[in-house]
Amino acid sequence: MSRPRVLAIIPARYASTRFPGKPLALLNGKEIILHVAARALRCKTVDDAVVATDDRRIFDAVVKGGFKAVMTRPDHVCGTDRIAEAAEKSDAEIVVNIQGDEPMIDTVSVDRAVQALLDDPALDVATLAVPITHGGEFENPNAVKVVMDNRGNALYFSRSPIPYNRGKLENFPRHKHLGLYVYRKTFLLKFSRMEPGTLEQAEQLEQLRILQNGVNIRVIVTDKDSVGIDTPEDLKRAEAMAHV
Repeated sequence: MSRPRVLAIIPARYASTRFPGKPLALLNGKEIILHVAARALRCKTVDDAVVATDDRRIFDAVVKGGFKAVMTRPDHVCGTDRIAEAAEKSDAEIVVNIQGDEPMIDTVSVDRAVQALLDDPALDVATLAVPITHGGEFENPNAVKVVMDNRGNALYFSRSPIPYNRGKLENFPRHKHLGLYVYRKTFLLKFSRMEPGTLEQAEQLEQLRILQNGVNIRVIVTDKDSVGIDTPEDLKRAEAMAHV
């Protein structure tokens, strides 16, 4: 019996408040989005990868670079809706959402998240987290924290520092969420049609829509942090990293 087909979809848009045109910015002489597509195809569990965009410039650059791209509607509110549109027309059973601004995503970690769905047919969603090693990140609202139950399923995600260590425990676990998701396609299509709940609206974290609807998110803990490129300054730092 063959395993489910796995498709990595990379949402990319040209407009960005902090870094307009980010997917086409050059990183070591090659567009950021091409680095991400190449990295996605290095994952052993991924059968194919496609960039989902609403901008013809990005589409053309991806195709010219030798990768696959698909045009999506311009009115999507979030990347999840964009990948849902792209996934609906595919023959994949499992969809990996790889952010278009993470050219250094760890392929082994991605494979571990995909494997969680391959190993458990009842599981619909998996994601990644990394241990927090310094307090500044724990307090930073831009670093999303996650707490898990004993089975590794997410209990909650928050921009606040959770869990609160009232008991003053030493070395209690603190984890930062990494924005990679693996979905069973059937669930992804349902998720994109769900209305945002109060938790999502309060925290501005769409994964809380999943939890508020009673669906488990399996959190795979990795020791490989992911470095996203949000600003031109981030790009300069990435240029200095030899492993890109």
